[in-house]
Amino acid sequence: MRHTERHRTQHIGWLRAAVLGANDGIVSTASLIVGVAAASASHPGILLTGIAGLVAGAMSMAAGEYVSVHSQADTEKADLLRERRELDADRPSELRELTAIYVARGVERQLAQQVAHQLMEHDDLGAHARDELGMSDIVSARPLQAALSSAFSFAVGAMLPLAVTALAPQQALITYVSATSLAFLALLGVAAAKVGGAGVWAGAWRVTFWGALAMAITAGVGKLFGAVV
Repeated sequence: MRHTERHRTQHIGWLRAAVLGANDGIVSTASLIVGVAAASASHPGILLTGIAGLVAGAMSMAAGEYVSVHSQADTEKADLLRERRELDADRPSELRELTAIYVARGVERQLAQQVAHQLMEHDDLGAHARDELGMSDIVSARPLQAALSSAFSFAVGAMLPLAVTALAPQQALITYVSATSLAFLALLGVAAAKVGGAGVWAGAWRVTFWGALAMAITAGVGKLFGAVV
């Protein structure tokens, strides 16, 4: 019978990249807009700066996630290749190693040896990848998925403060962008917490606090130097 129960860890592959991208899109774009607005730039200039930040940020997030996650995937492949060689070179030793792992988890030695033997007969590399190396299909690295999730979510997040910038009057631009961006961040924290099964208030507070800090520092820099940040 195929196991069909779904767990929250199945969301890890895309959830981390999506939350990171959306959070970065909101924070970086809102901070950029607030910093430029604090430097007394024109409304069209502020909007153009935000659009440039969206495009550059989305491309940067995609490239960064792809490279970093691909490095993880390369490490996983190298470990699997090494394990394959060890299995081919000394299978009895690998059987004892797998048996010891199950014994350490509380299985009686004779039963652990039987389980290890049967699992290795079924899929020797898969058994060692899962129980010795801690790899599984759920948490394995997927570079393209991470890159696309990050780029898309960054663009969506960045569009929110950009839309506010396009509609808000310049005189109150900083207030509008700051307030709405903090609200967007709080909603993002709540949504991510619900999907991940974490505390809602903790998730909302965490992203809102750091977003507010980032915007405050950027606004201060823009005000201090009076130039585009």
